[in-house]
Amino acid sequence: MRRQDLDDLVRLRRARDRMDRDYAEPLDVPALARDALMSPGHFSRSFRAAFGETPYGYLMTRRIERAKALLRRGDLTVTEVCFAVGCTSLGSFSSRFSQLVGESPSAYRARSHDDGAAVPACMAKIHTRPVRSGPVRNKEARPAARP
Repeated sequence: MRRQDLDDLVRLRRARDRMDRDYAEPLDVPALARDALMSPGHFSRSFRAAFGETPYGYLMTRRIERAKALLRRGDLTVTEVCFAVGCTSLGSFSSRFSQLVGESPSAYRARSHDDGAAVPACMAKIHTRPVRSGPVRNKEARPAARP
């Protein structure tokens, strides 16, 4: 691997770490690209090549994961959760949530989550993370069916 490629990968990881840490902040591709010392186009292409999804897709997945945790608590409305995770449009949030999770935020909040109450958070995250189903992410990872 060339030195420049390694430097780019380090900057891409820093950008991904920033999205993980600051997901609720107003982040956009041009700002992340500037921080990574890349043009927005080069940043987006390089990020997708390195991590398998676009920067926006990655950021929205982080936001939806956090939203799911807040909705499971049940003490915030869907609108409050939307804004708490950094989304600015309830409609866009609900659409993306439904696309990634397979049900609306309201339906997700309303159903029982007691079956996962005794599971440590690190394990719950693995089993509730949105996963690819064909070309679109739209289903939660589910434990294998018991025989």
